[in-house]
Amino acid sequence: MANRSPEVDDFIARQAPAFRSTLEEMRTIIRSAAPDAEELISYQVPSFKHHYMLVGFGANSKYCSLFTMSPALVRELEPSLKDVKISGATLHFPPGKKLPAALIKKIVKLRMKQNEAKALAKK
Repeated sequence: MANRSPEVDDFIARQAPAFRSTLEEMRTIIRSAAPDAEELISYQVPSFKHHYMLVGFGANSKYCSLFTMSPALVRELEPSLKDVKISGATLHFPPGKKLPAALIKKIVKLRMKQNEAKALAKK
């Protein structure tokens, strides 16, 4: 399993207390779905890289966010995202109303397949 990034630890620690546990839980779920992905800060948010950028997560004043980095994937999954605020390739939700772990894992696994196919095509 890839190492935890101290920069991501710092990012989570700087967030409002109401958001921290949700962000840490999202981090754990993503890491469990992509244990070898590199954890880093990209575009000022915690992100994971598997060949290319995989997913990211963060928070603003109202919502936690999962950055899928794939608008096409969000459109494909839209029927199962009825209660989630969608903005392009980003899913927003209040910290008390978490995304289901199974949905996060599904998104991560699909993004891994996309990135693997892209990497293979470039060879």
